Amino acid sequence: MNPGPELSGQVYADSKKAILGHLIENIDHKLLEHGDGNMLRRRVEELVDEKLRLDRMPYSRQVRNRLVTEIADEILGYGPIEPLLHDPTVTEVMVNRPDQVYCERFGRLELTEVQFRDNEHIRTVIDKIVTPLGRRVDESSPMVDARLPDGSRVNAILPPLALDGPVLTIRKFAVDPYTAEDLVGFGTLTTRVVTFLAAAVQAKFNMLISGGTGAGKTTLLNVLSSFIPEGERIVTIEDAAELHLNQKHVVRLEARPPNIEGRGEITIRDLVRNSLRMRPDRIVVGEVRGGEALDMLQAMNTGHEGSISTVHANTPRDALARLETMVMMSGMELPSRAIREQIASALHLLIHVGRMNDGSRKLITVSEIQGLEGNMMVLQDLFTFRQKGIGEGGKVLGQLVPTGMVSKFLDWFAARGVSLPRETFAQPRNEEG
Repeated sequence: MNPGPELSGQVYADSKKAILGHLIENIDHKLLEHGDGNMLRRRVEELVDEKLRLDRMPYSRQVRNRLVTEIADEILGYGPIEPLLHDPTVTEVMVNRPDQVYCERFGRLELTEVQFRDNEHIRTVIDKIVTPLGRRVDESSPMVDARLPDGSRVNAILPPLALDGPVLTIRKFAVDPYTAEDLVGFGTLTTRVVTFLAAAVQAKFNMLISGGTGAGKTTLLNVLSSFIPEGERIVTIEDAAELHLNQKHVVRLEARPPNIEGRGEITIRDLVRNSLRMRPDRIVVGEVRGGEALDMLQAMNTGHEGSISTVHANTPRDALARLETMVMMSGMELPSRAIREQIASALHLLIHVGRMNDGSRKLITVSEIQGLEGNMMVLQDLFTFRQKGIGEGGKVLGQLVPTGMVSKFLDWFAARGVSLPRETFAQPRNEEG
């Protein structure tokens, strides 16, 4: 039998289904529950070979190896998407339909060759992901957010909310998070901006990172957090744990969704309030989305300097407007002027990041919050990305350069023993930043 057509034909699919049934019938379920991965894989290989001999399937070694890999992924992993989850170049996996699986590589979306048998196959993989995490997703509870043991974030949504069938999205967790040097190498930052931001973190500036979805906010938050000196007690608060700090004294807190009965929810706001009783030197909030914004601002204004967080926004001005709206969501009936005074006195730096048309992530602006003029918050850009055009292959050309404005907080740096020369803010003649 010619193995070529079988690789994509119905014969191959039927054979795989028969072998999978044989394996489920004959594998030791105690081994499934307690055996290590290598032992399980060897047993899968044995049962695949056994079924091939029993049914006298004359497959080549190439086809046999593919059968072993795919069936092992079904039994031990997450089915057809398992290779994508192990591919270090893939940052996100999106299952829209059985025959439409996308992934993100290097900031760009691409349609993969991965396919599921049908919608029920996707449902099986979703259940396999969420059940060990103590979560449930069905028609009565058709949406779920969860975190895999490796830290990857999972979202699944079922019909009737998803009209074309189950949808699965997995944002992979970086085992080795990017460093400042990596971001300089990618062109996201420059060494001059890194010098300034590292000094600002060490001088305990309160910072807010803004940007759209997938712009690199969490990556930059992780890099900035790495500049926090050893010896300080850091409390991180996240909806889904993604930060990876190397300091010794780190307390990691993660919000908890309600259980199947709708009870037991612990929100970001609950954790921010609780963190204030934990004697933190720094509070790092993965993302502010609601009423916790007020608690965070109050913490910044009452001695918890050096706090860092992120917010979804398309521009720096949008970020401030969103922050104001979220404070209103806290239930405190504060006038708009009072909220803006809180924001202006609490925050020192607003850092905006964006994803460009070529898929690259760039730091767009570093702005100081100067205070209020009338009822308007005043921003002063210290560094800004100047786009110069589009190069070969659609590559965005441009540079992140100082604007020439000097930080109004130079005395603050000096008072905290942090050295930052005025030349950091000077515009270079060649504008290379």
